[in-house]
Amino acid sequence: MELLKLAALDADDLAIISTHLQDAVLRTGDLAYLPRERRFALVARRFDWESPDGAPPRRRLTGLHFERVLSVRCRNIPRDEPDSPLELLAITFEPGEAPSGTATLVFAGGGAIRLELECIEAAMKDLGPVWQADSKPLHAAHDRPLDAA
Repeated sequence: MELLKLAALDADDLAIISTHLQDAVLRTGDLAYLPRERRFALVARRFDWESPDGAPPRRRLTGLHFERVLSVRCRNIPRDEPDSPLELLAITFEPGEAPSGTATLVFAGGGAIRLELECIEAAMKDLGPVWQADSKPLHAAHDRPLDAA
């Protein structure tokens, strides 16, 4: 499979990126907010939901960034522990006064990062490495995003 490269300029595009990043794993230290550039970025190891049937499960190193970020708020994210593991469940979007709104990165265990956006401008790109995963991701029903119930 070729490297995946996606851009999001509206909520539908962002939902597609969210689908590809479902069950991505990362560390708190893989998150960065650059207020001067109004950018939020992360590097994660996403589960490759596109791998062929019968093939061993795989993960890919992937980057994601949001532009035009006005502010960032975290809940239950141990920012002072850079090696703390996180599992991304979904990215949601709540519109505000058009074209602004709030993107929320929802993590297993109740963690969340809320990005106040001037508008949706995001990009996700596979960075190359692919490796076999131990298993296909499973998570508890209470960890699902509210709109997935």
